[in-house]
Amino acid sequence: MKSLILAAALSTAATMSFAADTYTLDPSHSQIVFHYEHLGFSTTYGMFSGFDGEISLDQEDPAKSTVSVSFPASSLITGWQPRLDHFMTGDFFGADENETITFNSTSIEVTGDDTGMITGDLTINGITKSVVLDAKLNQMGDHPQAGKPWAGFSATTSVLRSDFDMGMFAPYVGDEVDIMISIEAMKAE
Repeated sequence: MKSLILAAALSTAATMSFAADTYTLDPSHSQIVFHYEHLGFSTTYGMFSGFDGEISLDQEDPAKSTVSVSFPASSLITGWQPRLDHFMTGDFFGADENETITFNSTSIEVTGDDTGMITGDLTINGITKSVVLDAKLNQMGDHPQAGKPWAGFSATTSVLRSDFDMGMFAPYVGDEVDIMISIEAMKAE
């Protein structure tokens, strides 16, 4: 996740010269939603919310910015308890042995005024794979209620369940999982 700092840096890098600023994710307004195809009959959704993370935003050199996010697999919301219970087993997330899901950026490529590609290490079920987030800055400025600098980002990516030893029922239940990320982050004090 999360995961989306580069775009914010792009919009201000040309006019400002600052050291990296730290932004912390707002857990009440940050979500990761995923979906996969179920036997060709439907699309099934799940969501993670309320997670922790930090963005180190280097406005002078956006490519030097970093993103780190972590959250418990058990924070998953599926809308159906038997599915959630099965997802937590060793057939999927293996939450008893590998409770935490993490994303840590390894590089950022600026692709436009408010877009970028964030490459990072995603760890699920104790397995780490490199993924690329297609990221966009939604807005950056002072939060009207909090009265301090705030940033909002969105990103998308796709992963294969089987890459994380979660391929049960593939290919009948889709191996490819599409992920949509929406986060808000506040400047740390």
